[in-house]
Amino acid sequence: MIEKMNFVNIAGPRENIDDIVEKYLSKYEIHLEYAPSELKSVNTLYPYTDANPYKEYASCAEELADAMGREEKESVTMGIDESVAFIRKLYKSYKEIEENIRKYETELLELRDKLVKVEPFSNVNYDIDEILDFKNICFRFGRIPKDNFVKFTDYVNEDIKSVFVKAMENEKYVYGIYFAALRDKESVDAAYTSLHFERTFIASDVHGTPDEAISDYKVRISELEKALDGENLLLKKELDKNREKFYEAYASLNRSIRNFDIRKYAACTKEDGLAYFIICGWMAAGDALKMSREIEKNEKDTMCIVDGKNESTESTPPTKLKNPKLVKPFEMFIKMYGMPAYNEIDPTIFVAITYAFIFGAMFGDVGQGLCLLIGGFVLYKVKHMDLAAIIASAGFFSTIFGFLYGSLFGFEDILHHLWLSPSKAMSNLPFVGRLNTVFVVAVAFGMGIIVIAMIMHIINAFRARDTEGKWLDANGVAGLVFYAAIVMTVVLFMTGNTLPAGAVLIVMFVVPLILIALKEPITHKLQKKKAIDGGVGMFATQTFFEMFEVLLSYFSNTLSFIRVGAFAVSHAAMMEVVLMLAGAENGSTGNIIVIIIGNIIVCGLEGLIVGIQVLRLEYYEIFSRFYKGTGREFKPYGKTAEGQRQS
Repeated sequence: MIEKMNFVNIAGPRENIDDIVEKYLSKYEIHLEYAPSELKSVNTLYPYTDANPYKEYASCAEELADAMGREEKESVTMGIDESVAFIRKLYKSYKEIEENIRKYETELLELRDKLVKVEPFSNVNYDIDEILDFKNICFRFGRIPKDNFVKFTDYVNEDIKSVFVKAMENEKYVYGIYFAALRDKESVDAAYTSLHFERTFIASDVHGTPDEAISDYKVRISELEKALDGENLLLKKELDKNREKFYEAYASLNRSIRNFDIRKYAACTKEDGLAYFIICGWMAAGDALKMSREIEKNEKDTMCIVDGKNESTESTPPTKLKNPKLVKPFEMFIKMYGMPAYNEIDPTIFVAITYAFIFGAMFGDVGQGLCLLIGGFVLYKVKHMDLAAIIASAGFFSTIFGFLYGSLFGFEDILHHLWLSPSKAMSNLPFVGRLNTVFVVAVAFGMGIIVIAMIMHIINAFRARDTEGKWLDANGVAGLVFYAAIVMTVVLFMTGNTLPAGAVLIVMFVVPLILIALKEPITHKLQKKKAIDGGVGMFATQTFFEMFEVLLSYFSNTLSFIRVGAFAVSHAAMMEVVLMLAGAENGSTGNIIVIIIGNIIVCGLEGLIVGIQVLRLEYYEIFSRFYKGTGREFKPYGKTAEGQRQS
């Protein structure tokens, strides 16, 4: 169902806009429109240019919310001035502590890096200060790959004019220091580079022996870690202490930002030297009436004009869907295709019934249907996913058809079918011969669905005052008469009844097709428009191909419903394969593990495919007959708790 919409204008003194927004627009759902472009008849309108004064605090509040973990506050009592002052104070304290934390973390990182560099030289019992003060001798701290160090000691050590002091070694490297005279610096460096010597740069604040420097670093690191822990604890206490009040202030700030931003949609005007604001938009008729009465009762200087006929605006009303809770999850499919226009039929209930019914017919199994029903229901309760509710509904109908087919986890000898067995039931049809009964029923069901879709198209055309769509369209009255005549003729022929007289059939078949073919010139004549451009030849050619497409669409759309029966039969066949693999095709127990795994695979894979195929039927065979989905969704600027609205 689509809620009735009213266009609403709210006007009052410019300085009162925040109070009006807070008192009324935050309580009711309203789809705002840009007032300067909507109210073109008022020549003195001009837009707001005020910058939102609260947005500068939004980034601070967002940073604090990220640090605390986000929570929603339902009711807000804190004023905006108090909220801003509190957030500024808390943010300042937060940044001071955070700055100390960053400083300690940076220092720790540097110290740990220095420690890592000096630790491999811990057993060098020599004062590093003295090494760093060498004037005529160059030195290099570093490491050599272990394999290269063996080559160095065995072959080239005596040829290089240097002294290598080994410090430590591990599985990959040998650490140490080499010394050389300054005059031999370049040749020695080149020789060690060829051995893949990797140099380590010792920090200038290292004093004493490496062991002493390591001890000093560890003491300093320990002190910094304690200081960092203290700052982190202080930050946690600060945030925990102010958590409740912050979320109150945060909600208040967000509300004020949102309310102030309504100015983007509002317009200003002046009258007798006084400045006024005007806000306009769409509201549900019930909400509009409530708000209008509330404003009249409480506000002397503010007025609300509710246009029940929507004549004060040229924009089309947005679409707000209102459906029973049981079928509301199926709105997801409607929104995927496109929202219905305001004057269109909302197909949600129709889709909910047909989708679940067709799914059940294609996937009839008591056991697997119950699994889908229970699994979907539990998932919906836990995650509140619309798709889970749809799966539960589909599972309910799968269970029903499972009883009709007599199928329980693929076993067809446990339950006696209440209707038929899809893979075994056959029918004798004139001209066609023997055919699976579910195929016949599927096509008959499809014919009925297409007829209903055509009726819905006619209703939509009447609502839109579309003369061509009502009477002459392939889905209008002419198309309905033609298709209904085909359905009636097929049913009478297949059931062995006498067909209507030839003259009657000509009227029911030929006349509607002629009307459909000539719909454009007839419509132009009725609306007193000029003749169609292109000439008779072009019109005849175009009409021929259009009629071919119309007839083909009737045929293809009808035959598409065969897939309903085909999947019912294929499900039974797939489960027969599973039972055969499990050794249970002759009524024996079989391998339970194979049966369970097979049911899981069939339920998951075929359930997914059937779900997609049913949606395809909805979109292509059904929606294409009556539904355009060109509406725009109702997007409320302010929302309220249900309790507030009821009060």
